[in-house]
Amino acid sequence: MPAIVGAIKVNSIGSGSVFNIGDVYTIAPSSTVKTFAGAGSFNTGEGIMVRNEYSSTNTYDSDAIDSSIQNVL
Repeated sequence: MPAIVGAIKVNSIGSGSVFNIGDVYTIAPSSTVKTFAGAGSFNTGEGIMVRNEYSSTNTYDSDAIDSSIQNVL
């Protein structure tokens, strides 16, 4: 169903975002991310005490493709 659209302001759009004006059948954004973090990085809560005598995060990645997301039109 057609609609009248007024002024639009877009401040930013992320890599996995979709911006559409008008009729839409399907919207399916997809994205991947690889995160490296050391010991104790993702702890949450009150009173967390982390003691790391030695922490090493291996960021070496020998493969070329980690995810096979394909755009389907």
